[in-house]
Amino acid sequence: MTTTDDPAESARPATGEDAAVLQDDGTKRQFISWLTLAFMTTASVASLRPAPTMAIYGLAAVFLYLLPAVVFLLPTALVGAELASGWSGGIYRWVSEALGKPLGFLAVWCQFAMTIAYYPSLLAYVASTFAYVIDPSLAENGLYVAIVIVTVYWAGVWISSRGTRAIAGLSSFGLIIGTLVPGVLLVALGMVFLAQGNPSAQPMSADHWLPPWTGLASLVLIVNNFLSYAGMEMNGVHVSSLREPRREYPKSMFLATGLVLLIFILPALAIAWVMPSSQLSLTAGLMQAFEAFFRHFSIGWMTRVVGVMLVCAALGGMLTWLSGPAKGLVLLSRQEGYLPPAFQKFNKAGSPTAIMVAQGVVTTLIGILYAFSDSVSSSYWMFSVITVQIYLIAYLLMFVAVVRLRRTQPRVERGFRVPAVTWVASVGFVASVAALVIGFVPPDQFDGEPLWRYLLIVGGGLLLLGLVIPGLLLKYRKPEWVHPDHREPSGTP
Repeated sequence: MTTTDDPAESARPATGEDAAVLQDDGTKRQFISWLTLAFMTTASVASLRPAPTMAIYGLAAVFLYLLPAVVFLLPTALVGAELASGWSGGIYRWVSEALGKPLGFLAVWCQFAMTIAYYPSLLAYVASTFAYVIDPSLAENGLYVAIVIVTVYWAGVWISSRGTRAIAGLSSFGLIIGTLVPGVLLVALGMVFLAQGNPSAQPMSADHWLPPWTGLASLVLIVNNFLSYAGMEMNGVHVSSLREPRREYPKSMFLATGLVLLIFILPALAIAWVMPSSQLSLTAGLMQAFEAFFRHFSIGWMTRVVGVMLVCAALGGMLTWLSGPAKGLVLLSRQEGYLPPAFQKFNKAGSPTAIMVAQGVVTTLIGILYAFSDSVSSSYWMFSVITVQIYLIAYLLMFVAVVRLRRTQPRVERGFRVPAVTWVASVGFVASVAALVIGFVPPDQFDGEPLWRYLLIVGGGLLLLGLVIPGLLLKYRKPEWVHPDHREPSGTP
């Protein structure tokens, strides 16, 4: 097997004869370059949605993105690569092999359950963004946001239940049109704005690169970055497609981390250049910045164009996620009997409609809460925190699993081995626990919110969705819940 250190050679697409090697069985094994994997990983993680949350900190956003990247992003990417290259089947298989099937179910349940809190926060962002297309004053109107959440979610369920093939295309289109183009435009406008001699709305001097310390509450918004980085481990399944995984995978992850940080940090700074932190909305901050820049350059009509682009990207991402985690949970439940038979049903298009409808009922109830909320931003933040905390349970189990499997199954062939695995996994584990705990502290920006309501919603959401429901399902599971047909439905051709 030949390899090359020439970057130009490595950058060539992973297609054609030069990307294939003839295997013993006569078939050709396809390879991808480490650069290709880096770009794939960047595309699956990077987003503009968290930019307003970090823009509140101004220049300190750089530090607040770098810190979780080092202590969470890289550990999850490295650990995910070792697990994926040694055991197929995803996080359920990894945790089950190391800690037993009940905890394996808890891990995969949390990947599904986090979407219950994720969709309302995502759709609140969609509602506030779309408000700038029709009427910006609606961005903080709870009733309007609630109507959008409920309407768009059920429209998404209907589209997914049809088994349409357009979903994947919409997601790819959304990445370019709704993330890369607006992101580059935002940063370019910001640089021109400063080059014209306009002062930054937030201080950008070196003594502001650390957030002002007022206790734990001053760092709470960093928790949202853990959700921003979630999913970095998913591309670990492609580690076996690299020619030299041990050498190329770390290079790929370090490059992807750098690209992700640029996509996260630069737009956040651009927002801080034009919007004071006291005026920023966590849901509509991105559109606030675009509107301010477009107004400054006398091209206000562009605000609506960008708003439509951002909405398309968010909706494409929602449709991609909508049936994926639900289908995985249902297929696993058919094999192991984790869910009652009523929730194991697929329609003719191969969509897990029963559990998606159940999920939609909860999403609708959460959406209705926005109608009675005094602040859309604070509600958005609380449900974002719940999403992060539920997801972190799965990551905690994953970090424990990789260390235990290294000890209990050392002979299993792995395409990639994490160097100093105990240390790397421990850093990720401690960082995840810290983020989970800090999430219970209300941020400085929400001093007017009653503490008891914040703790009730965040703590109650975490306990109910992340621990109580899966615990009850495991306790009352019955042998007859195992479905006789374990195959994945093919759906409508």
